[in-house]
Amino acid sequence: MNFSISITYWSHFVVISMFALGLLGFLLRKNAIVVLMSIELMLNAVNLLLIETSMRTNTPEGIILVVFVITVAAAEVAVGLGIVLNLYRLKGTVKLDHFRNLQG
Repeated sequence: MNFSISITYWSHFVVISMFALGLLGFLLRKNAIVVLMSIELMLNAVNLLLIETSMRTNTPEGIILVVFVITVAAAEVAVGLGIVLNLYRLKGTVKLDHFRNLQG
């Protein structure tokens, strides 16, 4: 087996594992901050796959797309943490079960 093919398989294994852990954290956790971290883990897994594909094909498109994904992730974290902080100020907790009925 070629060495570069072996590395490709391992990098795909790492990407799939990271994305699966992020998805499990997003679906199973009840803490809003852990859910935000799980979303970030999934975005970083996609970034790793884009960089690996870009390096394998010797094209810059994957790395350019990673810059845009990182920008969107930074905006998502800023807005998400702002919302979580306001919800904590109003309800006194960051558990998602307490935010089922947000009124007024």
